[in-house]
Amino acid sequence: MVRIKSKQPRKQRKARYNAPNHTRGRFLNASLSPELREKYNTRRVRVVTGDTVKVFRGDFAGDEGIVDAVDMKACRLVVHGVMVTKADGTEVPRPIDPSNVQITKLNLKDRLREERLGGRA
Repeated sequence: MVRIKSKQPRKQRKARYNAPNHTRGRFLNASLSPELREKYNTRRVRVVTGDTVKVFRGDFAGDEGIVDAVDMKACRLVVHGVMVTKADGTEVPRPIDPSNVQITKLNLKDRLREERLGGRA
């Protein structure tokens, strides 16, 4: 776990940029919808491919879609349907920060993830 003791933004950014891969998962947590919070008795969970999320901030606020990819290096999510048009007319996915989304439906195909969440219920 990355413990950032300094209050200086410069050192906080540096700690995030230089964080090892095994701790970057903590940056990929998103809040759960009120129904899921009630069911699983937890406030946030790590976002994985296949989760359905609702975007709360930015140009795509209010849009809902399935997470197509999770970028560990940049700590960003690629959500299906959240696209931006380039100057030449092609559409490319717009990466979104996990703090700006809320999980509305969990992907429970992973048995271990289901057991972890079930233990909190």
